[in-house]
Amino acid sequence: MTMSRNPADTSSGTALMLPLGATSGRECSVPVGPGASGLSDLAVSPFGMPLSLLFGEVRVAWIGRTSTHDRQDPRQSLMRQLDRCRGAVPAAWVIVCHFYDVESGRMELDQRGQGTGYEKFDIPIARDGGIADLLDESQHSSRRFDVVICESTARVARRMYEGLSVERVLDKSGVPLFAWNEPIKLDGGRAQLVLQRRINQAVAEYEVLNTLEQSWGGLCTHVREGWNIGKPLYGYKDKTYRHPNPAKAEKGLTKTRLEPDGTRAATVTQIATWRHYEGLGYGAIADRLNADLAAYPPPEPPNKDRARGTWCKSSVCAILSNPKYTGYQVFNRRATRSKQRKTNPPSHWVWSNEPAHEPLIPKWMFDEIAASSKANQGSRTGSTPSSHPQAKRTYALRGMAFCSCGRRMFGNQRRGLVYYMCWPRNNNRGRTGLHPPGIEAVYIREEAILRAAASLLAEQLFRPGLALLLQCAGGDGDRGSAHGVVTEQEWWRRRLAALERQQQNLLHQARNGAPDDPFTAALRTSYNDLESQKTTVAAEVARFESAAGQETLREQDVPAFAERLAGLGDSLVRAPAPLLHRLFGIIQLTVRLQDYSDQAAVSIQIPTFA
Repeated sequence: MTMSRNPADTSSGTALMLPLGATSGRECSVPVGPGASGLSDLAVSPFGMPLSLLFGEVRVAWIGRTSTHDRQDPRQSLMRQLDRCRGAVPAAWVIVCHFYDVESGRMELDQRGQGTGYEKFDIPIARDGGIADLLDESQHSSRRFDVVICESTARVARRMYEGLSVERVLDKSGVPLFAWNEPIKLDGGRAQLVLQRRINQAVAEYEVLNTLEQSWGGLCTHVREGWNIGKPLYGYKDKTYRHPNPAKAEKGLTKTRLEPDGTRAATVTQIATWRHYEGLGYGAIADRLNADLAAYPPPEPPNKDRARGTWCKSSVCAILSNPKYTGYQVFNRRATRSKQRKTNPPSHWVWSNEPAHEPLIPKWMFDEIAASSKANQGSRTGSTPSSHPQAKRTYALRGMAFCSCGRRMFGNQRRGLVYYMCWPRNNNRGRTGLHPPGIEAVYIREEAILRAAASLLAEQLFRPGLALLLQCAGGDGDRGSAHGVVTEQEWWRRRLAALERQQQNLLHQARNGAPDDPFTAALRTSYNDLESQKTTVAAEVARFESAAGQETLREQDVPAFAERLAGLGDSLVRAPAPLLHRLFGIIQLTVRLQDYSDQAAVSIQIPTFA
């Protein structure tokens, strides 16, 4: 084969393009061009492509990737990618092996190519492995390919860092990477190709991030309007509504909110009641629930094979830590797409603008449970001795006394006296600066705490209205409360507030429906029924407000009651530790040392009688 050029053309930028099917055994004219081989200076430079790509048959490895997200068909996508790459390669290039994956392109590079998602689809392409297999084979001299081609670098990786890492591995092995949407240029400079590729990679990463950000904003708006995402949590069931977008409603798309699920909803409320009023731990609550599974049905996991059929500590903890039970819709509690479902800080949670469904746990109770759970973390429930073989006794104030450093103080007994101590060397290893220099131990006597608690109890209990409070605690005025802590007047007030809240929820739902929709008409009927109930309840509230007032402690009862309170301090000192621990748990006794002085703050919280 003879090649010629214009003798007048002597510029150094002229290059001779050899046919990609030519072999070294063919007859050729005298080399022409700037170099002895007729190639351009850049083609023979250290920056050019390997010369082996210009002569003879070139073996090509195809790399493809697709995901199952956004209703994409992996089978059709991979077939299209392969057809495009076949049409782009030069005539002397042959695709000899196929590597592809069905997975997200945003995964870390060391996690790529390990899935088996491709097995779910009938893909008519012989698979030689995934991207991990491609990179591994490229580093061996006996590899089956000379170059790698893909539809676009976005198919290799969606993020530029991972894409550059793949290119780096291939480049070290002398294997160029080409793309269907980029020109395949072998005899010239690579600078322009690199620039174009980096632009394509940046655009691909931008498109992914922009789509994710817009999708995230839609999810947050969806939640702020009170709509539910995913499977309803234990205690609730789905309530379906027509989609507020008419175009989507015509396609049959819907949205869901949460509504109480009968016995399961009552179980959630009971769990919160036990935790708040009795201070029971997760294990103790689980034992009570398992004692009557018919009344307290256990939750069912999505995977039926994992179902235990009983309650456990983790399921109780999941209920008490889920803010959706307060009536608000909450999103982004866990990092589901990163960090292996790690719990996000509360500052990252997305809340609905107002209560979206009927609460099973009052918001104030949920907040107090969360605060107490954090303070009691690591402390067991009950007054039984520790299972540690060296434990000889239990302490009345276990888990209730706190040092100035914030750590719980541990009990100790010396010469017949009980102390609560904080040992800086043992309690705060590696945490310098929590104790002032020179302090070897901080301690306080149990007797001093008990007498201070007795004085505080007497002060708080000896007040007007105590007789009525005690009557409500043991009489008929509780109106369904689990512990008799609500007066009848307050019960009617709460009932009135609950009816008004339900009416507001119905009004919010009615705004999203068409006036002639049968569902909207049903909402109107429910609203009218609630209005009738509210009228009856409002009359009861007015009856109590017009009364002369609630009873107060009678004067003739004051001396006898005061006499009993006078000996309360000595009674507490002599009382057995298990009984004291139970009492202090009910009144939520807390002792906190003040800045390493001789002062300590003792606080109690009498169960709410109002």
